[in-house]
Amino acid sequence: MSQQIHWFPGHMKKAQIEIEKKVKLVDCVIELLDARIPLASRNETLYKITQSKLRLVVLTKADLADEEETKKWEIYFKNGGSAVIFADLNKSNDIQNIIKNVEKLGEAKQQKLVSKGMKPQPIRAMIIGIPNVGKSTLINKLSKRHSASVQNKPGHTKSQQLIKVSNRFELLDTPGILQNSYEDKNKAMLLALTGSIKREILPTEEVAEVAYKYMREYYFKNLKERFVYLEENDSFVDAFTKIARSRGYLAKGVEDTGKAMEVFLNELKNGQIGRVSFERAN
Repeated sequence: MSQQIHWFPGHMKKAQIEIEKKVKLVDCVIELLDARIPLASRNETLYKITQSKLRLVVLTKADLADEEETKKWEIYFKNGGSAVIFADLNKSNDIQNIIKNVEKLGEAKQQKLVSKGMKPQPIRAMIIGIPNVGKSTLINKLSKRHSASVQNKPGHTKSQQLIKVSNRFELLDTPGILQNSYEDKNKAMLLALTGSIKREILPTEEVAEVAYKYMREYYFKNLKERFVYLEENDSFVDAFTKIARSRGYLAKGVEDTGKAMEVFLNELKNGQIGRVSFERAN
């Protein structure tokens, strides 16, 4: 049975209200989604608030995602009417591609102003995205300075600011915001797996079991490369007993499977068990 997961700190509620007020000031929206979980990482409330605006979907952390699945997601979002690119935010070419795509969205506005004899105004874009999806990193790259601080924890950026990227492009930054609750517990698990919500709000064993069974079904090759002693028919309990034993995780002389699960989840999140997409476009 589904169980609602609530994760909505006070600053997120305040930021959501601000976004509702300021969306009319922008020309387009840059929506950052985690390439590993494109749908789970979309804030449906913010999507609806900004739905009337031109949209560029940027699938971040594509370097951690399954390349073939990411290509399928690119087609999925294009079919939905959005411009879409996937990006490794540490690659300058990908950053330049984002800039080009935003400027392309603003071409009609620029041409309209010029046709009226007016001076073209900068394209104003609003960045939206849930915590820890790469917003601050992208802002830093676009502005070529540390305009937004970066921390690898959910909900770090808590204020809004207008950032000049160039004479043709301005960003209205917004804090990372989650929905106020998730009726689908599986979606909350995906967010916990990728670091967008604190994993502590869900039982480690439950998250590890879901992750292991998924990996065994779709990415057993990745598991085998990282943990050579695993077999495809290993149960959840057997697998983590083996991992604990192999790595010397012991508690009172017994395999510490809890520690093995924590390490497994951290390595999975950080890409040490290969490139993985936790949602499939079908």
